Amino acid sequence: MSPPTGRWIALEGGEGSGKSTQARRLAEALGALLTREPGGTAVGDRIRELLLDPALTGMDARAEALLMAADRAQHVAEVVGPALAAGRVVVSDRSAWSSLAYQGLARGLGVEEVRRVSDWAMGGRWPDLAILIDVPAAVADARLAAAGRAPDRLEAEGDGFHGRVREGFAAIAATAPDRWVVVDGDGPEELVAERVLGSVLARLGPSVGWPR
Repeated sequence: MSPPTGRWIALEGGEGSGKSTQARRLAEALGALLTREPGGTAVGDRIRELLLDPALTGMDARAEALLMAADRAQHVAEVVGPALAAGRVVVSDRSAWSSLAYQGLARGLGVEEVRRVSDWAMGGRWPDLAILIDVPAAVADARLAAAGRAPDRLEAEGDGFHGRVREGFAAIAATAPDRWVVVDGDGPEELVAERVLGSVLARLGPSVGWPR
């Protein structure tokens, strides 16, 4: 069996979709490097604190988008780029695709505007595959409530915002079916994990070192 080549897989979805859990499980299954956005680097963690701080009010949508882009520039330069160059498989909890849904569509900045900024920040390197974990709003709300913690700045946005995020992800995924897979995120964690892994293997198979 040939060694795996560098591949970047992003888990995407709205708040409470379960994407963080599924990113961890997928990375474990593939023996991949697990990382996240925003965050994943010392610089990114500081930016993440700003972006998610519920006490921080009045952040302009453009400022939010630029902070996200700054995080991703550091993430690709420091973590993702070197890992891919070394032939690693990278699983990321979110990627710049999230900015297209959150800032581009839900915040109303425009998908193409945010895409251009993100593309420049990352030097044109986008994930090879995006897995959208899609769940009904009621399921997402129940999961957030079960987490038993205060919501962060983005989680605390209203239902209208989160509805636009979900619609935004669906619209973005529909425009690039060669790059996206939509997975039903409703159901037991183990079942969703099987759906995610099956989708990845169907698209990338041997290039992520499978079968083992």
